[in-house]
Amino acid sequence: MSPIRVVIVDDEQPARNRLRELLEDCRADMPHSVAAEAANGVEGLQAVTASRADVVFVDIHMPEMSGIEFARHLQVLEHPPAVIFVTAHDQYAVEAFEVNALDYLTKPVRAARLLAALKKAAGGTHLTRGVLESIDPAPRRHFSVAERGRVTLVPVSDVVFLRAELKYVTLRTREREHLVEESLTQIEQEFGSVFVRIHRNCLVARRWIRGFERGAETEGEEGWSVILEGLDEKLPVSRRQWPQVKSLGKAGE
Repeated sequence: MSPIRVVIVDDEQPARNRLRELLEDCRADMPHSVAAEAANGVEGLQAVTASRADVVFVDIHMPEMSGIEFARHLQVLEHPPAVIFVTAHDQYAVEAFEVNALDYLTKPVRAARLLAALKKAAGGTHLTRGVLESIDPAPRRHFSVAERGRVTLVPVSDVVFLRAELKYVTLRTREREHLVEESLTQIEQEFGSVFVRIHRNCLVARRWIRGFERGAETEGEEGWSVILEGLDEKLPVSRRQWPQVKSLGKAGE
C-alpha cells in the first residue's frame, strides 16, 4: 500500500509542528507523507487539491474560515479527502462529533489517538454536507465551485444574483458566472438576510439592488424588473414576489 498523503491545516505554527512530530511517531504503523501545511482554510483548500491529499487534519477554530466550513467546501470535489477535526476541548463540539460519528482529536493531541484516527480515515470514511451543516449551521462566507479538480471560492458578498437553470444554479458576480450544485431553496434558507427571492428561479443580493424599472405588462398588470449595480442585465420580478421586493426600496427610483 502506498503511503497516504496528509495535509495539516491550523492557524498556529506550534500546533502544526506538534502534529508533524506525532505523525512521524506513527509512520512505522501507518505509512504516510505530509504533503503540505496551511495556516488558514483558503490556503488549505489549495494545498489539498494541489497535493491530492487523502487525509486532512484541520483545526476547528480558525479566523476567516472555520474548520467546519473548510470541510464543507471540500465536499464539492469529486473525491474529497477524509477529514479529521482538531479542537481544544469543547464539550458541545465533541458531543456533536460523537453523535454524527465524525472523527476528531482534542488538544493536546496524543500519538495513540492520532494513529487510531489516521487508520480510520485511511479506511475511507467520508463526510456529508448535511452532517456538517447540522454541526455548524452558521452561514458560510464563501460559495465553493469545483473547477478542473480545484476548489474556487467566491465570497458571498461578491454574489449579485443566483438563478436556477436546469440541474445547476448560476452564480453571478460582477466579473463572471459560476455553476454550483446547490438548490435555491437551501441557499435562501442559509442566507435569508443576504438574498431576496424575486422570482421562483432567482435570488438577488439585497446590497446590489439599485432600483426598479417598469417592464412589460402581463395580463393587464404592470411588471417590474430589478436594476443591479455593475450589471446591464435587468431581472424580472414575478407578481407573487413583487410586494416583498418593492418593500426594499421605492419603485421607480
